[in-house]
Amino acid sequence: MPNDFNQHIITEFRANEGRVGGTFEGARLLLLTTTGARSGAPHTTPLGYLADGDGRVLVIASAGGAPRHPAWFHNLRAHPRATVESGAFTYEVTATVLEREERDAAFARAVETDSGWADYQAKTDRVIPVVALDAVPGPPNPNADDWGEALRVVHNAFRRELALIRDEIVSSGPGIGAQLRINCLTLCQGLHNHHTGESLGMFPALVDADPSLAPTVQRLNEEHEKLAALLEELQQLLRADGMETARLLAEVERITDDLEAHLLYEEEQLIPVLQGAGR
Repeated sequence: MPNDFNQHIITEFRANEGRVGGTFEGARLLLLTTTGARSGAPHTTPLGYLADGDGRVLVIASAGGAPRHPAWFHNLRAHPRATVESGAFTYEVTATVLEREERDAAFARAVETDSGWADYQAKTDRVIPVVALDAVPGPPNPNADDWGEALRVVHNAFRRELALIRDEIVSSGPGIGAQLRINCLTLCQGLHNHHTGESLGMFPALVDADPSLAPTVQRLNEEHEKLAALLEELQQLLRADGMETARLLAEVERITDDLEAHLLYEEEQLIPVLQGAGR
């Protein structure tokens, strides 16, 4: 059973689409459910994570700098298959403990974003492990009862991520760190995947069921193309040397404004149609 502190976070996380207050307010947080190494029972733990792109996130077995690895790490070593709740989705993952240079580079990115990780490492003689969680191929399961709610939940996840990235840019100083670049690129890939899925899957199905939606879908597809161009510009900027923080912030704010207008229009037009449609 989770301790009282963890249980409070788990309950709040699930009730608020991944948002929590207190110590972890504004943090990237997930719920990891592992299989007990000895008991075989499920155990859920709230953890901070780093984006790593391409369906992978990283979690760090710091245990606050304790002398021993946390229980969830031992569980993953015994049973690498686990479940992640992101707030918007629940999906299966396979865990891999990073070794040597790959671990060191990932841990350095973590320290770059929060020096507290270095403090934890300084408190213990053990090398704090970094674990990659790779999504098992297949569509993730939206944490919603119908497709209308699923659309809203996914949109809110993109809104939160954009807000986090904006805050990270503002606080980054003159240079753009490696993890911030990865966060931006991961957002770009996520939006691309979401819009591609809508344009190729959901939108044609909606028009087939109700041809009167064709003008709405046409506008949404045109907006997808415009947003894709903005995201490509952002990715090119992220690949450039000597990128200025002010320039990156301006691009992210431009994307945020255009994306919010798109999301609001899509929600107004499609949520009433999708409500009650079981997943």
